[in-house]
Amino acid sequence: MSLKNPAALEFLHSRRSRPAKTLIAPAPSRDELLPLLTAAARSPDHGKLEPWRFIVLEKGAMPRLSALTQDRGVALGKTPEEITKAQSQFDMGHLAVAVIEVQKPSEKIPAIEQTYSAGAVCLALLNAALAAGWGANWLSGWQVHDPEFCHQAFDLQDNERVAGLIHIATEGTTPPERPRPDVAAITEWVSE
Repeated sequence: MSLKNPAALEFLHSRRSRPAKTLIAPAPSRDELLPLLTAAARSPDHGKLEPWRFIVLEKGAMPRLSALTQDRGVALGKTPEEITKAQSQFDMGHLAVAVIEVQKPSEKIPAIEQTYSAGAVCLALLNAALAAGWGANWLSGWQVHDPEFCHQAFDLQDNERVAGLIHIATEGTTPPERPRPDVAAITEWVSE
């Protein structure tokens, strides 16, 4: 029988992402980040395929990614507003972890389950960062869905894609609580 962990449950009931634009320096050091990555890697992984990996984007990588976002936005015909919004996560970023979904051949594990596992890693990393006292936010954007951006930015292969960019740094301001789902309205009980 598993032991109860009321502190963990209370954390999950009150967790709140911190908007990336409110994150300030410092970001976690490599030594501070490793336990968070370790926690994220304990996510459900049917078949033990490890269908994900991490690319840590430190402050020095952000200008290159912002410039690449500008270049790809122009090439894709994005509006100046769309480009500026997409660049902002890199222009203001201190540290982000790109969680890379790695689709692996498997006769037993469907591709969708590998995608779900990569999403679980994103959420686990976000929650680990918040539980450790950091501010954190899970972002994406049109640029991380652009294969050419992903190839140039991260050297992704054909079987890889960005599941999420988890920005982690110091919480600058505490965001207000936001409306949450009415669990009773979205829950169905089946007893037969």
